Amino acid sequence: MSNIVIAWLLLAASIVSEVIGTIALKHSHGFAKLLPTLGAASCFLMAIWLMSLSLKYIEMGITYAVWAGSATAILALVGIAFYSESLSVIKLVGMVMVVGGVIVLNLDTH
Repeated sequence: MSNIVIAWLLLAASIVSEVIGTIALKHSHGFAKLLPTLGAASCFLMAIWLMSLSLKYIEMGITYAVWAGSATAILALVGIAFYSESLSVIKLVGMVMVVGGVIVLNLDTH
């Protein structure tokens, strides 16, 4: 497997870790519950470490855009599906714009 494929897999794992960490953060109730707080901290550390490894082979701007944009869209969907958060046309348009922005950034590969 090539280094660039491994880097993208590491970035995907970083995104998953960040999403799990944010869900744990919600359950920590402002760091009042120990286990979810430790889970969130561990997941965020793992996410940053994995992203740092992917930065060896993927441009920084692309890496961060994919990481932040993907996590934002995924967490918005998780909030809607599992936490009764609202879904509006504006929120949906925003998610499409985030994903679209990440796609456009990735089109510029020289």
